Amino acid sequence: MLFLLGCYSANFNPQHYWFLGLLTLSSLYLLAGLVIFMFFWLFAKRVFMLVSIVTIAIAWKPLGQLIKFKTDSFTLAKATNSLRVMSWNIEHFDILEYKTHPETKEKMLDLINQYNPDIACFQEMVGGEKDSTAINYVPTIAKRLNYTTYFYAYDKRNDFDNKHSFGTIIFSRYPIINKQILKNETFNYNAMFQFVDILKGKDTIRVFNFHLQSLKFSQENLKYIKEAETNTELSLQKSKGIISKLKTGFIKRKAQSERIAAAISESPYPVIVCGDFNDVPNSYAYCTIGRGLKNSFAEKGSGVGRTFSGISPTLRIDNIFVDNKFEVEQYIRIPKKLSDHFPIITDISFTSKAPLK
Repeated sequence: MLFLLGCYSANFNPQHYWFLGLLTLSSLYLLAGLVIFMFFWLFAKRVFMLVSIVTIAIAWKPLGQLIKFKTDSFTLAKATNSLRVMSWNIEHFDILEYKTHPETKEKMLDLINQYNPDIACFQEMVGGEKDSTAINYVPTIAKRLNYTTYFYAYDKRNDFDNKHSFGTIIFSRYPIINKQILKNETFNYNAMFQFVDILKGKDTIRVFNFHLQSLKFSQENLKYIKEAETNTELSLQKSKGIISKLKTGFIKRKAQSERIAAAISESPYPVIVCGDFNDVPNSYAYCTIGRGLKNSFAEKGSGVGRTFSGISPTLRIDNIFVDNKFEVEQYIRIPKKLSDHFPIITDISFTSKAPLK
């Protein structure tokens, strides 16, 4: 029952049933428990194996979003008619460590150039557009990555320092003919998202990029998650703090995802949706934004596809969704720890004879 509630929690309003999000986060562990029990009953009393088998069968569709067993290899060379899209939470291009470890940023730029995406959507971008002495001067980064155009979205009040702002950015090798920033709330970075209209040949594509409400775990929170406390009273206090942050995240992502889904539904063009969801597959935010779209990992990924390098090996919280008018050709997650997230890339193409405008 816990496993099924976790798989289908998107059907419940997080405003009232936020705690079901905890089960969604635990879905893969609950699945592992089901499989273990299935083997246990195989030797104890076989008829009870049906409990696990029937449960897994009921959850077969959401399971397809959680784990894939495909072993398709990724070809670095792009097909002639394909479009390569990258999404990556770049964690500020490691600007805080730039003076002591400038090589990290260089490795990140080299990796992007190696895979040569036509469209690159970055979250947690820290960059400057006005002062050419800025460490992350955006025009210089665009030139280094061979992009002809970009759209950097940020709130001017959310200043990183005197030379840099904090936001999201879309780079494109094709002309950007329209750009937009949309906000839900006043001065809340996570409530802001961007989209652009890109002209590829005669076809227009709308690309969304966003960063949903983060959990805002402190270093103390992360340490507690990794190392169990022996002091019961202190442990209870820390657990309450973590659960409170999880609850806030579930509720805020509900509103954010609904606003993004509404904007997607209003698009006159086929869409590509990239983002750091800060939530796992089958969550309310994941299903609300992805409704009616293809998830590139679910189409061509393999394993559990972890994209966040900390806390748990099961956290796939970064996604690329595409319109049904696109065919997903291949997908890759690059497990190089240059940021606290792993970059994801997909190659897509237009389905034959699909009208795009």
